[in-house]
Amino acid sequence: MRNQNFARVQENKIPESSFRWGYAIFVLFLLSILSFIAIGVISLFVGIDVESLSGNVALIPIQGVIVGSEDSEFLFESVTSSQDAVEFIEKADKNPSIKAIILEINSPGGSAVASEEIANAVRKTNKTTVAWIREAGASGAYWVASAADYIVANRVSITGSIGVIASYLEFPSLLERYNVTYQRLVSGKYKDIGSPYKEMTPEEKAIFQENLDSIRDYFVSEVAKNRNLNKKDVDKIANGLFYLGIQAKELGLVDELGSKDEVIAYIEGKEGIKADVVKYKKEETLLDVLSKVLSKQSFFAGKGIGSALLDKKIASTVSIST
Repeated sequence: MRNQNFARVQENKIPESSFRWGYAIFVLFLLSILSFIAIGVISLFVGIDVESLSGNVALIPIQGVIVGSEDSEFLFESVTSSQDAVEFIEKADKNPSIKAIILEINSPGGSAVASEEIANAVRKTNKTTVAWIREAGASGAYWVASAADYIVANRVSITGSIGVIASYLEFPSLLERYNVTYQRLVSGKYKDIGSPYKEMTPEEKAIFQENLDSIRDYFVSEVAKNRNLNKKDVDKIANGLFYLGIQAKELGLVDELGSKDEVIAYIEGKEGIKADVVKYKKEETLLDVLSKVLSKQSFFAGKGIGSALLDKKIASTVSIST
């Protein structure tokens, strides 16, 4: 009888290993939350005020895709926010210690609006501005570079690519295959233009193309004005092709081939100073880093092919980039 009671107790008893693992997971989860809160508090006091840094030449990186803001759709890509770039350019312009501004460019381009915002900020400065194209200064990034007083590019860098591209997904045949219908309810004839759920009509394509051509024409005009070139000459080479740095110099798109040494030499010769470069860059706090890690984990855990196809941004917009 005693053995039977002991057996029943053993059956109802929670396995020791399971209890320990559950307790450990709970403790780790609790510690993670406390750490996140602590890092958030610390992050409030972390950061560098670029205006307090010493130096007489500001270096502002323009790296990765140029966007209007830190957008989650570029979660795994390096991006330059026009808001941050413009803020740094304006701060450098107002700083009496700064005599020149270097734009360190390594970007394939991006948003036409964001590129123009940065280019306008560069053009408005009262300081000597030099664009330094390293690996790539294409499309919208070249738009930014063209606004500078002087452009130095690596001889094998990717430069130019003056043009505009628009793209969107279209999968009405896929919906039809799975017997899914698109019920079109609009209050304006072109309200759902670019919807991936229906084929774009020839008339709608013509409208899109007309708008793209208008943006391209403005792009060409800005480059011609910034570089003191004839618009017709720029129009001939604005076919979307990229040029190596050495070719870009022959076309008048850059002023000099070289690296940071040539950039510094130009500034020192023009301003009559010994360059002391200070980097204007947004410093990531511990909270930013932790948030990115958590965001990536959430992305992999929660977003699949199906949700990507039904993403509201894909369903409602057409991406237009320079």
